[in-house]
Amino acid sequence: MSKSAKANDAARNSPPFEEALKKLEGIVGAMESDDLPLETLLSKYEEGTKLVKICQEKLAEAELKIQQLEKNAAGEMKLKPLSPDLSEG
Repeated sequence: MSKSAKANDAARNSPPFEEALKKLEGIVGAMESDDLPLETLLSKYEEGTKLVKICQEKLAEAELKIQQLEKNAAGEMKLKPLSPDLSEG
């Protein structure tokens, strides 16, 4: 399986943005307020970094879709093709 196929599969299996953000907020709150053992803190930190990555990817996807939207003459919204400089990442 290629890297892009794995990334697409992971994106489909990841939680929605709002759910990931809510979980991340819960982790941050627990880490700030509780007197947790080091192992638990490390586990929560690891989970939090994965959630941050999911949120960043979903925000980047949304930003790209917004950039692609273009009003046509009739005022309808349509997706326009990516310019070459946007597809390089």
